[in-house]
Amino acid sequence: MSSTILPVSGLTPNDNEAEGEGGKHPFLLALGERVRALRARRGFTRKALSVAADVSERHLANLEYGVGNASILVLLQVAKALQCSLAEILGDVTTQSPEWLLIRELLEQRDEATLRRVREAIGELLGTGGAHGQGGSTRSQRVALIGLRGAGKSTLGRLLAEDLGYPFVELSREIEQFAGCSVGEIQGLYGQTAYRRYERRALEEAIQIHQEAVIATPGGIVSDPSTFNLLLAHCTTVWLQADPQDHMQRVRAQGDLRPMAASREAMDDLRSILAGRAAFYSKAELHVDTSAQDLTATFQLLRRQVREALALPA
Repeated sequence: MSSTILPVSGLTPNDNEAEGEGGKHPFLLALGERVRALRARRGFTRKALSVAADVSERHLANLEYGVGNASILVLLQVAKALQCSLAEILGDVTTQSPEWLLIRELLEQRDEATLRRVREAIGELLGTGGAHGQGGSTRSQRVALIGLRGAGKSTLGRLLAEDLGYPFVELSREIEQFAGCSVGEIQGLYGQTAYRRYERRALEEAIQIHQEAVIATPGGIVSDPSTFNLLLAHCTTVWLQADPQDHMQRVRAQGDLRPMAASREAMDDLRSILAGRAAFYSKAELHVDTSAQDLTATFQLLRRQVREALALPA
């Protein structure tokens, strides 16, 4: 065997005996079961897989029985030998049935435009909403503004709601009402998982109550795919974009002195967050650059685009 093989880490005979007495981690047990199932599906004996993956039979047996903790490079070697993705070995939900795997294969290497059409078609098929303006869409006259803090969602949202004669919904305030405390307290006391639950609940209620509304969303709503899918399916979405410098200046002007707005690394942090979310923000149907002109001109641009999208008189 090659001297570059990385073994299952931290294993000794005593460790193996202890684990064998019932201390195996559930994840490692499930991981081993997936490797065994994949090996059987591919028609490999353990010995043959050990040769193909350049991993000793002992290490492979330990992996299959959930003993120890295999290094990521060992898992990569095994995945390559089994001609599957590392995600399949690790238990990605999209690898857990033949239908999932067949769908994944159909979608691999498709461009973003094709994937978007597929997502919208799936939404129509499942009755969860699809492309705007197509028959059967569950979307009504709701407009959702998305983007990073300081993009102008609250200011422009209120102006747009007044112009359209729609209710204005500040989703962050709705989240706070559900939780009975501020957004900062929710995150500090209960963590991001609880916050995301409140966020989805607030969005679901806004959609249920309002057939027509302008909704200003929290900047991180794109972080939860299920909530973002709900938003895309039930609202006409607008990405309010801005230069990082404008984001920072506006946040500070609002009196926000949280660490992101005050630290010396704030601008780097902001750029990093924006870069990480931009691909999701870009899924919005409409894009408006709020840094390209003054507030009045920006509002007129937003108003024109939204009224056109909703088929309302200009």
